[in-house]
Amino acid sequence: MSAHYPIFLVVAPLMAALVIAIIARERPGLCPPLAAIALTASLWSAAGMLCRVLAEGPFSYHIGNWPPPMGIAYEVDHLNALVLVAMAAVALINLITTRQAVASDFTGREGYFYALYLLFCAGTFGILVTGDAFNLYVLLEITSISGYALVGLGHRDAALASLNYVFMGTIGASLYLLGVGYLYLITGTLNMADIFSILPRLFGSKVVVAAFVIAMTGLFMKMALFPLHGWLPNAYSEAASPVRSLIAPLTTKTMIYVMVRLGLYVFPPDFTFNHLLFAKVVVWVAAAGIVCASVLALSQTSLRRMLAYVLIAEVGYMVGGFWLGNRMAITGAILHIVNDAAMTLCVFLAVGSFTHQLRDDRFATLKGCFRRMPWTMVVLATAGLSMIGVPPTCGFFSKWYLIGGALTADHWGLVAALIFSSLVNAVLFFRVFEIAYYEPFADPHQEHRPALSYAEAPATMLAPMLFTAAGLVGLGLLTGRIVTHIIDAAIPAAIL
Repeated sequence: MSAHYPIFLVVAPLMAALVIAIIARERPGLCPPLAAIALTASLWSAAGMLCRVLAEGPFSYHIGNWPPPMGIAYEVDHLNALVLVAMAAVALINLITTRQAVASDFTGREGYFYALYLLFCAGTFGILVTGDAFNLYVLLEITSISGYALVGLGHRDAALASLNYVFMGTIGASLYLLGVGYLYLITGTLNMADIFSILPRLFGSKVVVAAFVIAMTGLFMKMALFPLHGWLPNAYSEAASPVRSLIAPLTTKTMIYVMVRLGLYVFPPDFTFNHLLFAKVVVWVAAAGIVCASVLALSQTSLRRMLAYVLIAEVGYMVGGFWLGNRMAITGAILHIVNDAAMTLCVFLAVGSFTHQLRDDRFATLKGCFRRMPWTMVVLATAGLSMIGVPPTCGFFSKWYLIGGALTADHWGLVAALIFSSLVNAVLFFRVFEIAYYEPFADPHQEHRPALSYAEAPATMLAPMLFTAAGLVGLGLLTGRIVTHIIDAAIPAAIL
């Protein structure tokens, strides 16, 4: 069984989605447990692959026993094994936590929601494990189409937000496909390892340069790198809370993983970082995006829209760190993929709890929430402190590597942007904490504050949220081992 973990990782949610779509009308009560079983199987497979990589090193799985380049290979190494465990855990925890929210937000449509949820996860896991550039595009489309549908299932302006998401996502995916087409034109193969071995002989080709720039631009659109971020704020704010806490941790981080994969394992690192001026330009674009997104977050009046812009800034962290091209900065970028997925899940689960219990997440609605929903506020506070970068939460350690990498590269612009964003995050979250703790203010003629009704989330939502919040500290304490045993091995030795 362990030999087939790479394919089982994808097939389990894919087949469960098919079964759930068939039984959705007749047996809706079976849909949540089937989805949970499928994602548990995927997480088990991801954990098994990580253990094998740590013990034996990278390995390949040939689908149908057809070796590449004729067949599709799933490649498992230190980089994607780590990210797979993080993404599979996020998907499973979110599924368990949001079950009650799904029942209230998707009444009569729960089965279709779970089928789309599993399709989205299957596509995401496939993107992370595939070693074929075109197969990655196919899986990207599976993920995108199911993501568009999940966003469109929301209320109010969700359909319009989903349409905008479709337009921007389609352009991004088409650019990536065009870049892959150019690579196939000049190399004659779609297998990533084969492309990597052929490209050093073709550095002078304008076709290679065009493929590189076009494919990367498509990924920048898909990950919402500022100023190509227009789809993200509305998509994340208008989607239902169970959808937000799924696509927010997975979508942008998966696209950043693809960027790292292409930059290190499809295009040789020397070409990626040194052959063109592209890397230097991207770092400055990322720094500008961090600052602009942080400023835009200050003007928001609802928690979910504020967080949408915080996440756009977080994308800038990882993009800027990766394109600096030194070992410390790339370590910070890869570590932040995992940390940001966990932080984003944690903070959006808290927002979902507010939405489920209070029916709103505007700042004015959060008055007195430290008394009304104390444990949910503990979760939000932990996630907020991690996004600010307070030790020992995981956000501190990845920011430490990112700032260290920027200092190593003498890129003071990115250093300033990272520090500025952390200070803005402190202002953003402590403003929320102030409203939730101090307001409504007591009447000066009264001895005590006004009484507020207790509205804490049920235990079935609260327990996974608290586990996720504790995980932010746990990830921080495990940073040394993650970097030493996994991330160091994921970065090519030629990168210093």
